[in-house]
Amino acid sequence: MTVSASKNTSVRVAALQMQCVADKQTNLDRAAAQIREAASQGAQVICLQELFHGLYPCQTEDHDRFDEAETIPGLITQSMSDLARELGIVLVVSMFEKRAAGLYHNTALVYDTDGSSLGMYRKMHIPDDPLYYEKFYFTPGDLGFKCFDSKYGKIGVCVCWDQWFPEAARLTALTGAEILVYPTAIGWHPSEKAEFGTNQYSAWQTMMRSHAIANGLYVIAPNRVGMEGNIEFWGGSFIVDPYGALIAHAAHDHEAILTADCDLSLINTARTHWPFLRDRRIDAYGGLTKRFLDRNDYE
Repeated sequence: MTVSASKNTSVRVAALQMQCVADKQTNLDRAAAQIREAASQGAQVICLQELFHGLYPCQTEDHDRFDEAETIPGLITQSMSDLARELGIVLVVSMFEKRAAGLYHNTALVYDTDGSSLGMYRKMHIPDDPLYYEKFYFTPGDLGFKCFDSKYGKIGVCVCWDQWFPEAARLTALTGAEILVYPTAIGWHPSEKAEFGTNQYSAWQTMMRSHAIANGLYVIAPNRVGMEGNIEFWGGSFIVDPYGALIAHAAHDHEAILTADCDLSLINTARTHWPFLRDRRIDAYGGLTKRFLDRNDYE
């Protein structure tokens, strides 16, 4: 389908694909350098990968890793707020939050161009898989799904494992999101890559392209890259338009600053040509609040 925008509402976005090290300050400095470079390229909305400030902590269940978390406000939030204000950008930041003793979250924050915090999102879906033992570390989010009204558009945020759940994308879209960001840490297990690696990456990308199509919005997926312990984080960050078309895509094997121009007027065009929100049968979806349906639910 070929469509033309009726007015110029272009926003330049950036997804930062970074290889992390053990030292927090080094990661903060490298992220700041990437943010500055993206801003110099005209990026107005800049998105960091999941837990950018350290090595991915969840490959083992290790109580010492809780020491890597920070309270909000703290060093990470202050430095990111200062950068957003200095550069006049909207900044999406993912971090390991210490909310209270024994209460930790995988949290994303959005900063506006004046450095003010527009709010936070706490990861709702927490995985528990080999090398991804996140239930040991993170309490499920309790803030619901939301978007943040920034200078450069309405930004919705979910985090990594959330991306496999169409309900999360839909509810975020229904709050008004125009751009949906998924800070991510996903990769290959070395023993699986040869046989399953291509399909695993394809499935990851396909899910988020489908969220863009089904909800008529832009999707940004910044992923970490490089070998950490037993996981080869596969990079491959990408940006998708409301028709699911890839408009920017990064390699699997090195850091990247991925930028794209997003015409927000295309959202209305997509949603009026493909009116999925109009045609939703909200009277028939009560079953979604149940864990599983059996035949008796429809008899």
